[in-house]
Amino acid sequence: MTLASFIPSVTGMNAMSHAQQTVAENIANMNTTGYKQNETLFYSLLGSSGLNVGTQSGLSSSRVSIDGVGCYDRTNIGIEGTLQNTGNVFDVALNGNSNAFFTLDDGYGNIYYTRAGDFTKLTQDDVTYLVSSSGLFVQGFQAIDNGDGGFSTTASDIVVDAPQTIPQKETTQASIIANVPANDVDKSVYSIRIYSNNYDGANLNMVLEKIEGRENSWVLSFELEDGTAVGNTTEVIFNTDGTIKTPENIDVAIAWNDGSTSNVNVDISKMTQYGESSQVTKIEQNGFPSGNLLSVGFDDEGVLRAYYSNDNDIAIAQLAITGFTAPENLTPYNNTLFEANGETGNSYYVDPDGIVVAESLENSSVDIEKEFSQMIIVQRAYSLNAQSFTVNDEMLSVLIDLKS
Repeated sequence: MTLASFIPSVTGMNAMSHAQQTVAENIANMNTTGYKQNETLFYSLLGSSGLNVGTQSGLSSSRVSIDGVGCYDRTNIGIEGTLQNTGNVFDVALNGNSNAFFTLDDGYGNIYYTRAGDFTKLTQDDVTYLVSSSGLFVQGFQAIDNGDGGFSTTASDIVVDAPQTIPQKETTQASIIANVPANDVDKSVYSIRIYSNNYDGANLNMVLEKIEGRENSWVLSFELEDGTAVGNTTEVIFNTDGTIKTPENIDVAIAWNDGSTSNVNVDISKMTQYGESSQVTKIEQNGFPSGNLLSVGFDDEGVLRAYYSNDNDIAIAQLAITGFTAPENLTPYNNTLFEANGETGNSYYVDPDGIVVAESLENSSVDIEKEFSQMIIVQRAYSLNAQSFTVNDEMLSVLIDLKS
């Protein structure tokens, strides 16, 4: 009996000790956002001597003697954690595609990938960036011209830059769906809120006055709070079935009190003349008042948007979400951050539509019940290896006593 007889039990205890450490790390990170569960796998340590099969035949096998056990860790990158709604406007999760990762830069050109979307703002040199909880810069495609011109085609640090106010937009198109009373009414007034480059809203009143002695005919005029308005028609005629006959659209020239002018095309093609009600069903126009910044947050397409008090929003940037040909080969940096290597294959940007969940985070993928079961198995295996070591030690002691 030699000291080699201790190798299997010693390597077994070392392997089980490492496996227990892995279980402990998983349990410790059971609530860590974006954490990917680790597991320890085992393999046989093989010696170098051949194994003869029968001393008489002289045959030999390519098999080798087993000297112990080794272990290595594997991170289960492809297992998604459950989602948790947080209500935090900068939190964002990925769902339904395990091969999709947020892209981060440490500021020195080192790129990392993560599923942890617990982002926040960081201001440096008067520039506000979107960063991860560990301070890495979130990568994305910055909006061009406040989102009106699309997004940049090159990923960069996301700069959270939104104006505190946005100006009003001039009204050029308007439409109204309303009923003009057919009976016992000589005058009806309908109000449309419009905007100009210099006026943050004014009521444009459509005044319809029935023409005496003529059925289904009305004189149309316009009144404006902060100026004058003139339409290109003076008469509106309805068909006998109550639908509009003419005109369907009216161009209204507006002279504002400050000397500026504008033009509004008013669509009245869906107005009717029935009964005695002057009910307004719907009014639309393409202008809007000025607005103050209310909040900044992600939408479900991974676009960071600024939201304003006038119910408008502008795009700031879109997240750069990366996928790989072989994502399972990513190198774990700390089980929430991963690095690409020569075995991850090509990287590419993933379409965020349908996989981004705003104001949510992906929980750890650790299955706590599985970890406790594994802990019991590992502890039992360690004990058995320790018992084997003890038996070998006792046998060696007996052999030494016999030779002495």
